[in-house]
Amino acid sequence: MQLDQTDYQILRLLTENSRIQWKDLGKQIHMTGQAVGNRIKKLEESGVITAYSLIIDEMKLGLAYTAFVIIHMKTANHDSFIRFIMDQHEIVEAHRISGEGCYHLTIKVSSQDQLNLFLDKLLDYGNYSLNLSIQKIKQRSTLTAAPNE
Repeated sequence: MQLDQTDYQILRLLTENSRIQWKDLGKQIHMTGQAVGNRIKKLEESGVITAYSLIIDEMKLGLAYTAFVIIHMKTANHDSFIRFIMDQHEIVEAHRISGEGCYHLTIKVSSQDQLNLFLDKLLDYGNYSLNLSIQKIKQRSTLTAAPNE
């Protein structure tokens, strides 16, 4: 699907408030609510919009520790590790990477004990290096990285 400037405007406004009424969104971009709704439906059907989500204050949920882990796999068979990744609720993001290591994981936990238990499980799959976040500086929607039309 080729996106135009109106699609980008809709996406930006939905990124700011995904619960906005189509009528209100339409007023901001000079379209009817029905026309906006049709555009949103096309964006969903084409897979541009895959889900709607919330941004939550992790500290208020007790998730005080954010760890970034680089995994150096023991074996070339990664299937069991990928299953492990999918089953672990502490892992909020996982990437297979090139360069130093095989995988980059972002982990959210409430305590050092929980982090240590998680890291012990990782040793079944390989060695790791660990970095702890001391302050989140920026969190943005991926839309800000998209080219402007």
